[in-house]
Amino acid sequence: MKADLHCHTTISDGSLGISDIIRQADRDDVRCIAITDHDSLASLSRSSILGQRYNVNVIPAVEFSAFDSARDKKVHIICYMPKKPDRLEGLCLRTSDGRMKLGKSLAMKVLEKYPITLESILRYSAGSKAIYKCHIMHALMDYGYTTELYGSVYDEIFDAKDGLCAEQVRSEADFYPDVRFVLTMIKAAGGISVIAHPKVFDSLDLIEELATEKLIDGAEVWHSSADEKTQRDIAGICEKHDLIQTGGSDFHGFYNHYAIQIGSLVTPDEELKKIISLET
Repeated sequence: MKADLHCHTTISDGSLGISDIIRQADRDDVRCIAITDHDSLASLSRSSILGQRYNVNVIPAVEFSAFDSARDKKVHIICYMPKKPDRLEGLCLRTSDGRMKLGKSLAMKVLEKYPITLESILRYSAGSKAIYKCHIMHALMDYGYTTELYGSVYDEIFDAKDGLCAEQVRSEADFYPDVRFVLTMIKAAGGISVIAHPKVFDSLDLIEELATEKLIDGAEVWHSSADEKTQRDIAGICEKHDLIQTGGSDFHGFYNHYAIQIGSLVTPDEELKKIISLET
């Protein structure tokens, strides 16, 4: 069974809604997906109902933003199948509030240079828990300042070194909770913790460390950011520590940095069974 365990909707920084994601999974015969919106559990009840309608098993999930202070790096953690999701609501709210404040700050800085309306940005972030960079860029595209979501204008604005919003971008992780705190909360909620796209934030050493401490359940091996060697390295750590190995497209629709479809990267059946068995 094709299982894409990493998809985003308009609740965070995806361009398609819950219904569109599930219907597209059905069209592509992807019979199992996880909607992993950033720091939000808002999709859980509706996605379950829609999944049943289209014969798509939707695994409850959320992708948490966290910070590894020892390495001064961001890290993303996907929580699958929390038995007590209400215990994660406070964590989601805290990070989402910080992200919204940051998003508003980014938007106001951009409006100083580009004479567009705040409403044109809010049009794209309306269903989201925050204003993301992609929402700002989409509005700039509407007004003809660029023809691409990611490119020279994006870099001019959001480059962390000397971009227009460099100060705000560098402060992004200030409101992220500590990685071990997030993992503790996931465990308290009865969830399954998986380090997302380890290559993106160079998290392989962190996986090894957290696995040794018995704090994580798995790592995302199959992700577009990881070449074959990196996949082998991550898989090797997982095998050494008996961790679950997951895969997913990290689908954001129009807001992806690259062209990718739901189900283009998947989790093997034997690994999916491990997640389901841990949940039950």
